[in-house]
Amino acid sequence: MREGESLEEAAYRVLAEKIRVNNLYLEQLYTFGGPSRDPREATDSYGNRYLSVSYFALVRFAEAELIADGVSGIAWFPMNQLPDLAFDHSEILQYGYRRLRNKLEYSPIAFDVLPELFTLGDLYQLYTTVLGDGFSDYSNFRSRLLKLGFLTDTGVKVTRGAGRPAALYRFDADAFAPLKDKPLVFI
Repeated sequence: MREGESLEEAAYRVLAEKIRVNNLYLEQLYTFGGPSRDPREATDSYGNRYLSVSYFALVRFAEAELIADGVSGIAWFPMNQLPDLAFDHSEILQYGYRRLRNKLEYSPIAFDVLPELFTLGDLYQLYTTVLGDGFSDYSNFRSRLLKLGFLTDTGVKVTRGAGRPAALYRFDADAFAPLKDKPLVFI
């Protein structure tokens, strides 16, 4: 962190040093501070401890550009092909991944990174990317979300490759508001 900078400002700054993105969901995850989590503690003559205040971000891969100004070794990796990470960073990453998976199941965070107008296929692809192929079949996913009543069909159709044109939807925050504090399962 820099002097005079909030945690959230620091998180946005550090992220902006690594990727360029328009649609972004950023949330504080957890503060990691267990003893001996950083090997530098063992050689620190002042007895300093190292804490990590972690955040997770959800971005659309196709719209995120890695820039990594001044950072070497940064790249996109599938969760099942991660390289060895320093210190307890694998634990932090796994914790964030579990949190994101859980959050997708009960909150509308997916709509923070989708464009204003999207197809149900776009939304399904986002869920499949995070939750894996076996989380739900498309028809059940589609009918479950439409029954919740906070997706508005715009009446516009879009053609992408072969197949029937797909309807464009919009997330209706006003229709979602009454459901916000209720137990809800999106998928």
